[in-house]
Amino acid sequence: MCTPPRDRDRDRGADDTVPPLTRIIRDVLDRLRAFDRRRPRVWDAAVTGFWTVAAVLDYTSGGWRNTAHDDVTAPDSLVLLMSLGFSLPLLWRRTHPLAVLLLMTPISLVNIWTGAVVQASLLQLVPVFQIVLRSSFRTVGAAALLFVVPVLSGGFRIPSSWGQEVASYVWGLVFVLLLGIAVRTRREYTEALVERAHRLEHERDQQARLAAVAERTRIAREMHHIIGHNLSVITGLADGGAYAARKNPERAGQALEAIGTTSRAALSELRRLLGVLREDHPDAERAPQPTLDELTPLIDRVRRAGLPVQLELNGEPTARSLTPGRQLTVYRVIQEALTNTLKHATGPTSATVTLTYSHTHLDARITDTGAGAGRTAETEEAPPAAQGIMGMRERAALYDGTLEAGPLPEHAGWQVQLRLPLEDTHQ
Repeated sequence: MCTPPRDRDRDRGADDTVPPLTRIIRDVLDRLRAFDRRRPRVWDAAVTGFWTVAAVLDYTSGGWRNTAHDDVTAPDSLVLLMSLGFSLPLLWRRTHPLAVLLLMTPISLVNIWTGAVVQASLLQLVPVFQIVLRSSFRTVGAAALLFVVPVLSGGFRIPSSWGQEVASYVWGLVFVLLLGIAVRTRREYTEALVERAHRLEHERDQQARLAAVAERTRIAREMHHIIGHNLSVITGLADGGAYAARKNPERAGQALEAIGTTSRAALSELRRLLGVLREDHPDAERAPQPTLDELTPLIDRVRRAGLPVQLELNGEPTARSLTPGRQLTVYRVIQEALTNTLKHATGPTSATVTLTYSHTHLDARITDTGAGAGRTAETEEAPPAAQGIMGMRERAALYDGTLEAGPLPEHAGWQVQLRLPLEDTHQ
């Protein structure tokens, strides 16, 4: 698997701060660890072969006699068997360290008791080290006893060995225990860091996916507002133009002109939205989003589509007027409500848009007198309308606002009520 160029550049930048010698040593160790993970038996056989050769050379050269007691009772063949017994089991030191130590314990007892004291007996510290790295502290304590008991028994058997042999064995055990604890602590700390890094990477990927989903939802909502509203207006103009063509050709021509104007506006908005989404066009046009100043043109387009709309303003905007994001929210809610009226209302219908300013809030109320079949709260909140009423509620919630939609009393029409604070209310 190839490393991405960005990751390679990042790793190269991190290596630039490391001294060359340290980097070389680290690379060599990483390669050795990788080879050991691929072929663990090769490394085990190499270690076992090295210590076996060393034990046999100690026997053949007579070096073991330098540490043996004067009253040694072990024959040469027994010394050779003990040397091999301490070295050959190292082949399983990583897979079964406790079993290897148990196998070496009686050999160590014979070694100490006969006074031979072959130096290969110190190889018991190798499985002890592996036990410290991987096992519980209770198992480590048992391994320490298995190592110490033969040495202490030899001290009682040969009292002169207390001063040198027993002390050297005990100090060796203490050193291996401390070394194993240090290596184990370091390894666990490194594994914890790696696990944390993987967890953070996973969380980052999840956040990226959630952000992508949120962005797709936002884009879908914007596309719904652009296409749904303009197509509804075009449909209304086309129906009105077809009806007028039979009686008043001049009005039909005006309807066709309005259809062309609305279509060009829709295409312009779509090009702007799609241009921003395309990465290969960084200079795509980023025109400002609609504000409340665009309400009058919006209502004019709806009127031309055949829906009489009345705009009522109560109060005056204060110094703390709505931010651009809040203005876009109000604009889109009004646009969506009027579009739903065009699409769903039947019979003679009119609509009223009422904006009421207060010191702390802006209330927008959109009502119509249409009586469309199935225009109930359950229908509006059904999955097909998720981009409609649900989208308006999501926009309102983004700025701590509330939105209610439902039929008027006695089925006299439909209303949408938006209440939006002028400032953030959450901390």
